[in-house]
Amino acid sequence: MDINRFLFEILPYLAEGIPVTMELTLLSFALGLALGAILAAARVFGSKPLSVVARSYIEFFRGTPLLVQIFFIYFGLPAIGIKLDAFAASIIAIGLNSASYQAEILRSAIKSIPEEQYLSAESLGMTTVQTYRFIIFPQAIRVATPALVNEFVALIKYTSLASIIGVAELFRRTEYMVSYTFMPEIYLLSAVIYLAICLPTSQFSKMLESRYAIPGYRRALV
Repeated sequence: MDINRFLFEILPYLAEGIPVTMELTLLSFALGLALGAILAAARVFGSKPLSVVARSYIEFFRGTPLLVQIFFIYFGLPAIGIKLDAFAASIIAIGLNSASYQAEILRSAIKSIPEEQYLSAESLGMTTVQTYRFIIFPQAIRVATPALVNEFVALIKYTSLASIIGVAELFRRTEYMVSYTFMPEIYLLSAVIYLAICLPTSQFSKMLESRYAIPGYRRALV
């Protein structure tokens, strides 16, 4: 590989896709976290019908391929009059899919909170919504932080599927460059870039886990 071409043509072109990849990841994760929190609350605190609806949602999105979900939202929704551009469709599809995983992460974290926390909130006259919002959810987020960061890392890789509907993120630009240069080794370069993004994020999760650990929580579980 010509080093000048690599430094001044190939690498800069691929690098322009990184902000798009990260924007897709951040927006999809935020959507997934917001919806996942609602689904987790519905499963833990909701009535039986509400819990069944939440569980059905989770099973559907976890049990079907993300690529199919992207295709349905981008190509299927226009049939009923809902037209989305490729970027918006990707965010919605990836976010809805991520919500099913984040919901289970949060549900497990909520279940791990000691029962005394619920009893204390009840003794203070808090409603179920207040208990969840002010007592349980803030602690559950801290417990779930490592798993949520792992989900965030997974989303960085899942955004590559948006290339199939034309979003010019990192992998789409990789495909363009391979087609233009006939140099398949660029796929390896793309993999290295993904790795360079994901590894620091994984290390960051360890720092967050240590910083936001609930004092005495681990001891209380023993």
